[in-house]
Amino acid sequence: MKGVYSLLLLTISNLFMTFAWYGHLHLFKKMAWFAKLGIFGVIMVSWGLALFEYIFQVPANRLGFVENGGPFSLFQLKVIQEVITLTVFTLCAVFIFKTDKLGWNHVAGFVLLVAAVYVIFKKW
Repeated sequence: MKGVYSLLLLTISNLFMTFAWYGHLHLFKKMAWFAKLGIFGVIMVSWGLALFEYIFQVPANRLGFVENGGPFSLFQLKVIQEVITLTVFTLCAVFIFKTDKLGWNHVAGFVLLVAAVYVIFKKW
């Protein structure tokens, strides 16, 4: 069950991360008050969002780590994190930010990431 909680918390963490890192580039510009902020204001808003990213990310890694009773090694946690990051980012870019279309090259890249997960999790 710790593995499931870890994956759920990592997904929530990545939602906050995506908005902290990329929201100001497109989505937040549409808000009048945000558009008036200078770079310092944008950084403060992003840091505020990143705080919530870490509130979910740190316990996710602690729960998921094998030495804390979780099912994942450090390498496995990192690869899981990257796959979740790219999945959440892609969904946000296509459906929320609406700035990009999902192309064949993106799908091919994701297939390679799934292959990376397989290689990392496989007991050789």
